[in-house]
Amino acid sequence: MGTRPAGAPGIIRRVLFLSLVLVALVISNGCMDPMIIRVADRKEVKAPELIGEIKGADIIFIGELHDNRLHHRAQLELIKALREDGTDIAIGVEMFRTENQDVLDRWVRGEMSEDEFRPVYEKEWGIPWEQYKDIFVYARGNRVPMVALNISRKLMFQVLTKGFSSLSTEQLAGLPPGIECKVDETYEKFMKDALEEHDMEGVTFKSFCEAQMVWDNVMAHNAIEYLKARPGKKMAVLAGGGHSWKRGIPAQVSRLSGYTSVVLLPEPESLDLDEVGPDDADYIIAGRLF
Repeated sequence: MGTRPAGAPGIIRRVLFLSLVLVALVISNGCMDPMIIRVADRKEVKAPELIGEIKGADIIFIGELHDNRLHHRAQLELIKALREDGTDIAIGVEMFRTENQDVLDRWVRGEMSEDEFRPVYEKEWGIPWEQYKDIFVYARGNRVPMVALNISRKLMFQVLTKGFSSLSTEQLAGLPPGIECKVDETYEKFMKDALEEHDMEGVTFKSFCEAQMVWDNVMAHNAIEYLKARPGKKMAVLAGGGHSWKRGIPAQVSRLSGYTSVVLLPEPESLDLDEVGPDDADYIIAGRLF
Protein backbone atom coordinates (compact mmCIF):
# COMPACT_ATOMS: atom_id res chain seq x y z
CA MET A 1 0.00 0.00 0.00
CA GLY A 2 1.22 3.47 -0.84
CA THR A 3 3.78 2.15 -3.28
CA ARG A 4 2.01 1.83 -6.60
CA PRO A 5 -0.59 4.36 -7.73
CA ALA A 6 -2.83 3.48 -10.66
CA GLY A 7 -3.05 7.00 -12.07
CA ALA A 8 -5.39 8.77 -14.44
CA PRO A 9 -5.56 6.67 -17.64
CA GLY A 10 -2.59 4.73 -16.35
CA ILE A 11 -0.37 7.81 -16.32
CA ILE A 12 0.55 7.98 -12.67
CA ARG A 13 1.44 4.31 -12.52
CA ARG A 14 3.92 4.81 -15.33
CA VAL A 15 5.17 8.21 -14.16
CA LEU A 16 5.70 7.28 -10.54
CA PHE A 17 7.02 3.77 -10.76
CA LEU A 18 8.88 3.22 -14.01
CA SER A 19 11.38 6.04 -13.60
CA LEU A 20 11.01 8.24 -10.53
CA VAL A 21 14.29 10.17 -10.78
CA LEU A 22 15.27 13.82 -10.95
CA VAL A 23 17.37 13.59 -14.08
CA ALA A 24 17.91 17.33 -14.31
CA LEU A 25 20.09 17.34 -11.25
CA VAL A 26 22.43 14.44 -11.95
CA ILE A 27 24.21 15.96 -14.91
CA SER A 28 27.45 16.03 -12.98
CA ASN A 29 27.36 12.25 -12.76
CA GLY A 30 27.34 11.97 -16.53
CA CYS A 31 24.43 9.57 -16.66
CA MET A 32 21.54 11.62 -18.02
CA ASP A 33 20.67 13.87 -20.89
CA PRO A 34 17.84 15.80 -19.21
CA MET A 35 14.99 17.95 -20.37
CA ILE A 36 12.76 19.50 -17.71
CA ILE A 37 9.20 20.20 -18.78
CA ARG A 38 7.05 22.63 -16.84
CA VAL A 39 3.59 21.06 -16.82
CA ALA A 40 1.76 24.40 -16.77
CA ASP A 41 3.00 25.55 -20.17
CA ARG A 42 4.80 22.48 -21.58
CA LYS A 43 8.04 24.45 -21.90
CA GLU A 44 11.53 23.20 -21.19
CA VAL A 45 13.19 24.58 -18.06
CA LYS A 46 16.93 24.38 -17.50
CA ALA A 47 18.21 23.09 -14.15
CA PRO A 48 19.30 26.49 -12.70
CA GLU A 49 15.91 27.96 -13.58
CA LEU A 50 14.21 24.96 -11.98
CA ILE A 51 15.95 25.61 -8.67
CA GLY A 52 14.88 29.25 -8.86
CA GLU A 53 11.27 28.24 -9.35
CA ILE A 54 10.95 25.49 -6.77
CA LYS A 55 12.89 27.03 -3.89
CA GLY A 56 9.94 29.27 -3.01
CA ALA A 57 7.78 26.29 -2.06
CA ASP A 58 7.60 25.31 1.59
CA ILE A 59 7.77 21.59 0.82
CA ILE A 60 9.47 19.98 -2.17
CA PHE A 61 8.36 16.42 -2.84
CA ILE A 62 10.88 14.14 -4.54
CA GLY A 63 9.33 10.81 -5.41
CA GLU A 64 11.37 7.63 -5.54
CA LEU A 65 11.39 3.97 -6.31
CA HIS A 66 12.86 2.80 -3.02
CA ASP A 67 15.45 0.37 -4.37
CA ASN A 68 16.72 2.55 -7.22
CA ARG A 69 20.12 4.03 -6.38
CA LEU A 70 19.85 6.61 -9.17
CA HIS A 71 16.74 8.12 -7.58
CA HIS A 72 18.54 8.63 -4.27
CA ARG A 73 21.56 10.17 -5.96
CA ALA A 74 19.22 12.60 -7.70
CA GLN A 75 17.51 13.46 -4.40
CA LEU A 76 20.88 14.25 -2.89
CA GLU A 77 21.88 16.48 -5.82
CA LEU A 78 18.65 18.46 -5.45
CA ILE A 79 19.17 18.94 -1.71
CA LYS A 80 22.74 20.09 -2.36
CA ALA A 81 21.63 22.53 -5.06
CA LEU A 82 18.96 24.05 -2.83
CA ARG A 83 21.42 24.49 0.06
CA GLU A 84 24.04 26.02 -2.21
CA ASP A 85 21.40 28.47 -3.42
CA GLY A 86 20.83 29.57 0.18
CA THR A 87 17.70 27.57 1.04
CA ASP A 88 17.43 26.59 4.72
CA ILE A 89 16.41 23.01 4.08
CA ALA A 90 15.46 20.01 6.22
CA ILE A 91 15.01 16.49 4.91
CA GLY A 92 11.72 14.74 5.68
CA VAL A 93 12.01 10.97 5.38
CA GLU A 94 9.36 8.30 4.98
CA MET A 95 11.77 5.59 6.11
CA PHE A 96 11.81 6.67 9.77
CA ARG A 97 8.93 6.70 12.24
CA THR A 98 8.42 9.53 14.69
CA GLU A 99 9.28 7.40 17.72
CA ASN A 100 12.86 7.28 16.43
CA GLN A 101 13.28 11.01 15.82
CA ASP A 102 15.84 11.13 18.62
CA VAL A 103 18.00 8.65 16.72
CA LEU A 104 17.94 10.84 13.61
CA ASP A 105 18.85 13.86 15.73
CA ARG A 106 21.79 12.06 17.32
CA TRP A 107 22.97 10.90 13.91
CA VAL A 108 22.90 14.41 12.43
CA ARG A 109 24.72 15.80 15.47
CA GLY A 110 27.47 13.24 14.93
CA GLU A 111 26.80 11.45 18.21
CA MET A 112 26.39 8.02 16.60
CA SER A 113 28.80 6.07 14.46
CA GLU A 114 27.59 4.38 11.30
CA ASP A 115 27.92 1.02 13.05
CA GLU A 116 25.59 2.26 15.81
CA PHE A 117 23.10 3.95 13.49
CA ARG A 118 22.80 1.31 10.82
CA PRO A 119 21.01 -1.36 12.93
CA VAL A 120 18.31 1.19 13.80
CA TYR A 121 17.93 2.13 10.15
CA GLU A 122 17.66 -1.52 9.14
CA LYS A 123 14.97 -2.15 11.74
CA GLU A 124 13.01 0.82 10.45
CA TRP A 125 13.36 0.23 6.72
CA GLY A 126 13.72 -2.87 4.58
CA ILE A 127 15.74 -1.24 1.79
CA PRO A 128 19.54 -1.76 1.96
CA TRP A 129 21.46 1.00 3.75
CA GLU A 130 23.69 1.54 0.73
CA GLN A 131 20.74 2.96 -1.22
CA TYR A 132 20.36 5.88 1.21
CA LYS A 133 23.79 6.09 2.79
CA ASP A 134 25.06 9.09 0.81
CA ILE A 135 22.01 11.15 1.78
CA PHE A 136 22.36 10.33 5.47
CA VAL A 137 26.11 10.95 5.46
CA TYR A 138 25.64 14.29 3.68
CA ALA A 139 23.00 15.35 6.21
CA ARG A 140 25.32 14.53 9.10
CA GLY A 141 28.35 16.15 7.49
CA ASN A 142 26.47 19.38 6.86
CA ARG A 143 24.16 19.33 9.90
CA VAL A 144 21.05 19.20 7.73
CA PRO A 145 18.12 18.24 9.97
CA MET A 146 16.36 14.96 9.17
CA VAL A 147 12.71 14.62 10.14
CA ALA A 148 10.95 11.31 10.75
CA LEU A 149 7.55 11.45 9.01
CA ASN A 150 6.17 7.93 9.21
CA ILE A 151 3.56 6.43 11.53
CA SER A 152 3.95 3.43 13.81
CA ARG A 153 3.53 0.01 12.21
CA LYS A 154 1.15 -1.07 14.96
CA LEU A 155 -1.31 1.75 14.33
CA MET A 156 -1.13 1.35 10.57
CA PHE A 157 -1.80 -2.38 10.82
CA GLN A 158 -4.73 -1.77 13.14
CA VAL A 159 -6.40 0.64 10.71
CA LEU A 160 -5.64 -1.62 7.76
CA THR A 161 -7.20 -4.70 9.34
CA LYS A 162 -9.87 -3.24 11.65
CA GLY A 163 -10.66 0.17 10.20
CA PHE A 164 -10.50 3.71 11.51
CA SER A 165 -13.41 3.13 13.88
CA SER A 166 -11.28 0.69 15.89
CA LEU A 167 -8.99 3.48 17.12
CA SER A 168 -9.29 4.58 20.72
CA THR A 169 -9.88 8.16 21.84
CA GLU A 170 -6.22 8.34 22.82
CA GLN A 171 -5.07 7.08 19.42
CA LEU A 172 -7.34 9.52 17.60
CA ALA A 173 -5.96 12.39 19.66
CA GLY A 174 -2.56 11.79 18.10
CA LEU A 175 -3.85 12.03 14.52
CA PRO A 176 -4.71 15.05 12.35
CA PRO A 177 -8.42 15.96 12.30
CA GLY A 178 -10.79 15.14 9.47
CA ILE A 179 -9.25 11.92 8.18
CA GLU A 180 -11.72 9.98 6.05
CA CYS A 181 -11.82 7.82 2.97
CA LYS A 182 -12.78 10.64 0.64
CA VAL A 183 -10.81 10.62 -2.60
CA ASP A 184 -11.30 11.39 -6.25
CA GLU A 185 -11.96 8.77 -8.91
CA THR A 186 -8.29 8.46 -9.87
CA TYR A 187 -7.09 7.81 -6.33
CA GLU A 188 -9.96 5.40 -5.71
CA LYS A 189 -8.96 3.40 -8.77
CA PHE A 190 -5.36 3.33 -7.59
CA MET A 191 -6.34 1.89 -4.23
CA LYS A 192 -8.70 -0.69 -5.70
CA ASP A 193 -6.02 -1.86 -8.12
CA ALA A 194 -3.43 -1.97 -5.32
CA LEU A 195 -5.76 -3.96 -3.07
CA GLU A 196 -6.34 -6.51 -5.83
CA GLU A 197 -2.63 -6.82 -6.56
CA HIS A 198 -1.66 -7.30 -2.91
CA ASP A 199 -4.46 -9.81 -2.28
CA MET A 200 -4.82 -8.92 1.40
CA GLU A 201 -7.17 -11.44 2.90
CA GLY A 202 -9.74 -9.91 5.23
CA VAL A 203 -8.88 -6.31 4.28
CA THR A 204 -11.83 -4.34 2.94
CA PHE A 205 -11.57 -1.46 0.51
CA LYS A 206 -12.83 0.91 3.22
CA SER A 207 -10.15 -0.06 5.74
CA PHE A 208 -7.50 -0.06 2.99
CA CYS A 209 -8.53 3.45 1.97
CA GLU A 210 -8.65 4.63 5.57
CA ALA A 211 -5.15 3.28 6.20
CA GLN A 212 -3.84 5.06 3.10
CA MET A 213 -5.45 8.32 4.23
CA VAL A 214 -4.01 7.93 7.74
CA TRP A 215 -0.58 7.33 6.22
CA ASP A 216 -0.71 10.38 3.93
CA ASN A 217 -2.23 12.61 6.61
CA VAL A 218 0.22 11.71 9.35
CA MET A 219 3.24 12.34 7.13
CA ALA A 220 1.73 15.65 6.01
CA HIS A 221 0.98 16.58 9.62
CA ASN A 222 4.50 15.77 10.81
CA ALA A 223 6.03 17.89 8.05
CA ILE A 224 3.68 20.77 8.85
CA GLU A 225 4.36 20.68 12.58
CA TYR A 226 8.10 20.74 12.00
CA LEU A 227 7.86 23.78 9.72
CA LYS A 228 5.43 25.63 11.98
CA ALA A 229 8.00 25.52 14.78
CA ARG A 230 10.75 26.82 12.47
CA PRO A 231 9.63 29.82 10.40
CA GLY A 232 11.57 30.21 7.18
CA LYS A 233 12.60 26.57 7.04
CA LYS A 234 11.88 24.49 3.92
CA MET A 235 11.59 20.73 3.64
CA ALA A 236 12.55 18.24 0.94
CA VAL A 237 10.36 15.17 1.42
CA LEU A 238 11.82 11.84 0.30
CA ALA A 239 8.98 9.35 -0.07
CA GLY A 240 7.70 6.69 -2.41
CA GLY A 241 5.90 7.79 -5.54
CA GLY A 242 2.50 6.73 -4.22
CA HIS A 243 2.86 9.29 -1.44
CA SER A 244 4.65 12.01 -3.39
CA TRP A 245 2.23 12.46 -6.28
CA LYS A 246 -0.17 15.37 -5.85
CA ARG A 247 -3.06 13.24 -4.63
CA GLY A 248 -0.95 11.81 -1.82
CA ILE A 249 0.84 13.77 0.91
CA PRO A 250 0.74 17.10 -1.00
CA ALA A 251 -3.07 17.04 -1.04
CA GLN A 252 -3.13 16.58 2.74
CA VAL A 253 -0.59 19.36 3.25
CA SER A 254 -3.01 21.66 1.43
CA ARG A 255 -5.96 20.36 3.45
CA LEU A 256 -4.26 20.80 6.80
CA SER A 257 -2.29 24.01 6.28
CA GLY A 258 -1.48 26.99 4.13
CA TYR A 259 1.94 25.66 3.20
CA THR A 260 2.82 25.43 -0.47
CA SER A 261 4.38 22.42 -2.13
CA VAL A 262 5.90 21.45 -5.43
CA VAL A 263 6.07 17.97 -6.96
CA LEU A 264 8.76 16.77 -9.35
CA LEU A 265 8.22 13.52 -11.21
CA PRO A 266 10.18 11.98 -14.09
CA GLU A 267 9.05 10.72 -17.45
CA PRO A 268 9.46 7.14 -18.64
CA GLU A 269 10.13 6.68 -22.34
CA SER A 270 6.59 5.44 -23.00
CA LEU A 271 4.85 8.49 -21.51
CA ASP A 272 2.99 11.01 -23.66
CA LEU A 273 3.68 14.36 -22.01
CA ASP A 274 0.39 15.74 -23.29
CA GLU A 275 -1.42 13.36 -20.95
CA VAL A 276 0.20 14.74 -17.78
CA GLY A 277 -1.70 17.54 -16.10
CA PRO A 278 -1.28 19.84 -13.12
CA ASP A 279 -3.18 17.38 -10.92
CA ASP A 280 -0.28 14.95 -11.36
CA ALA A 281 2.92 17.00 -11.05
CA ASP A 282 4.40 20.46 -11.40
CA TYR A 283 7.35 19.30 -13.47
CA ILE A 284 8.07 16.33 -15.64
CA ILE A 285 11.74 15.57 -16.06
CA ALA A 286 12.48 13.80 -19.32
CA GLY A 287 15.76 12.16 -20.08
CA ARG A 288 17.47 8.97 -21.10
CA LEU A 289 20.45 6.95 -19.99
CA PHE A 290 23.52 6.95 -22.20
